[in-house]
Amino acid sequence: MMISSLNPLFTTHRSGVIAQQFFASSAAASINSVSSLKIAACSKTKLVDQSPLRQSGNHQLLSSDFNHLQSLKNDYAEEKYISRCEVLKEQVKMMLDQEMEVVNQLELIDDLQRLGLSYHFGDEITSVLSGIYNRKSMNKMRNQWGLYATCLEFRLLRQHGFDVSQEIFDCFKDEKGDFRPSLCEDSKGMLYLYEASYLESENEESNLEMARRFAAKTLKKNLDEKRVDQDLVALVQHALELPLHWRMMRLEARWFIDIYEERSNRNPILLELAKLDFNIVQAAHQNDLTYTLRQEWWRSTCLAEKLTFARDMMVENFFWTVGIISDPQRGNGRRILTKVVALITAIDDIYDCYGTLDELEVFTTAVERWDVNSIDQLPDCMKICFLALYNFVNEMAYDALKEQGVNIIPYLRKSWADLCKAYLQEAKWFFSGEDHLQYLDNYHKIIRCSAMILRLTNDLGTSPESEVLNVGDVPKSIRCYMKETGACEEKAREHLRFLITEAWKQMEEAQTLDSPFSSTFNGIAVNLARMGLCMYQHGDGHGHQNSEPRDRILSLLFEPICCLA
Repeated sequence: MMISSLNPLFTTHRSGVIAQQFFASSAAASINSVSSLKIAACSKTKLVDQSPLRQSGNHQLLSSDFNHLQSLKNDYAEEKYISRCEVLKEQVKMMLDQEMEVVNQLELIDDLQRLGLSYHFGDEITSVLSGIYNRKSMNKMRNQWGLYATCLEFRLLRQHGFDVSQEIFDCFKDEKGDFRPSLCEDSKGMLYLYEASYLESENEESNLEMARRFAAKTLKKNLDEKRVDQDLVALVQHALELPLHWRMMRLEARWFIDIYEERSNRNPILLELAKLDFNIVQAAHQNDLTYTLRQEWWRSTCLAEKLTFARDMMVENFFWTVGIISDPQRGNGRRILTKVVALITAIDDIYDCYGTLDELEVFTTAVERWDVNSIDQLPDCMKICFLALYNFVNEMAYDALKEQGVNIIPYLRKSWADLCKAYLQEAKWFFSGEDHLQYLDNYHKIIRCSAMILRLTNDLGTSPESEVLNVGDVPKSIRCYMKETGACEEKAREHLRFLITEAWKQMEEAQTLDSPFSSTFNGIAVNLARMGLCMYQHGDGHGHQNSEPRDRILSLLFEPICCLA
């Protein structure tokens, strides 16, 4: 289904509808995604006795940790802060309009992006980058710049969709085609080469991959030998842990504000605006979260009460939406998407922990037919889950029809049916022990790649060798690869990290080709992949107790940055 054909019809519901369509489609794709990169499923133990085997889910949740914080008042929603923010924004616009050296323009744009401010200045940034891209004298300038500025230009232009060749780096190579050894002394240049290398597309030659290996090896060596300038150490360590292009942007902004404040050449206007804007946006997010938690929807569904085996984690669900749709004006989209994530989580737990194969087939058929009369034979908790989904989709479709004059039920029905059919297929693999995996040719590349990254990062964060499978679970990709190849767990993890990099390349290419999707849809795809890396970077950040996701949620949703009066 081509979402772009619907985009002009939505204003209030646009981001929520697009996000719901993508999230459900991507969740369905992620279940089968490993197969498209040729990881075979290993044999599953057949269950001879298929009598109801219910599990508790054994989830260790974080939401209860935040209950006492939900009533906190955030003063940054007040007019005086918003007015001050507007004054600072005008000053930044004047900076962007000023005549300055190209390198200084690039550095200003890079700082705005990393501080989380670029969404205020989209037109101005595009105008500056267009001027740089179209300058006839750029080749001469690059010869004078050095590695750092060339890498910065390359990364920013590619991030904004400009067609810039990787041959831009040829001037830094020797006659053999290798990067010159003398570059190793330039840790800042190496850092920016490393970050630029992740803007690689699928069908390019291996120049950027070679650049990434060269830069990573050099940076690690320089760190070990303490040959990195002190003001770069944190940036280098941060990049080697996870590249900038793969990071959740809002979380990156919170981290970088502290780094920027310590810089000797910091701009006080940018710093004040970054802190103030972060707190104002946080206040908007808190308002969305409070609305979601206090609204009768979640309580009225009785999902938390009746699905005792399922994860009740509305704060964590909302955190996903902040990573996917962070702009403060997209509050309605976040509220809708929080419900979507909550329903996906509940349905996932039904298929993984609760339903028998017969029950899951009935549930899937009911969703596919969109028929309340098909659920009579289901347990009460599964009936309640179906009705919660049915009512939510129909209510949202009613609002869209009333306000926009378009019927979106067929599209949303298909997305949710695809999700349930994928969950059912996974359950069948578990019960039957079949090795066959379907391919993902029916999914557009950007959906497939985003789902692939989400699936593989989930497996990296939740798949120790000693994993215990719930009912409905199939062995994850790490165990499958180990069984197929005889590799040890570390080698299997290394292979999955390689597959994630390859999927990112394909996703980069999918954004540059003629796409049937809007930029909003593509942005959601990229941000979902980033959220996968964010949530599973330090283990299972969605389903189990872990201090890292808790700290991240606190810093983004509940803890304002201290601003001087």
